[in-house]
Amino acid sequence: MKKVAGTLKIDQAQYRELEAFSKFSGDMDPVTAHTIDKGRKNTRLLVQSQYSPLAVEKQIAILYCGTHGLLKNIPLEKVSEFEQNFLKSLELNHQADVLDVLKSGVINDQVSKLIEETAAMVAKQFMV
Repeated sequence: MKKVAGTLKIDQAQYRELEAFSKFSGDMDPVTAHTIDKGRKNTRLLVQSQYSPLAVEKQIAILYCGTHGLLKNIPLEKVSEFEQNFLKSLELNHQADVLDVLKSGVINDQVSKLIEETAAMVAKQFMV
């Protein structure tokens, strides 16, 4: 979890700071807009349904998507739906080679590649 979400705290702090300043500004440069968008989407990912916590390996997989910018083409209002579809796809297609590996606490290049491929496949449904 630390390896995947290590920068999440810093990213979210930067997002909150930029969001506060962006309220007073009309124009935003692309980097600032991307940081704010990424922060909003990561905030959505951190919200879990009441009385239904996610397993750690699923949390790691979805936070990997958020921290590595794999949600950049997903509209903000579709992030929760993307999360559900992404996790279902992982359960159906990559239980042994991704989720079980993440459960053991390991994230390697193969797991990262499969997460990125699955995220890209699911994201195609939501692109604007």
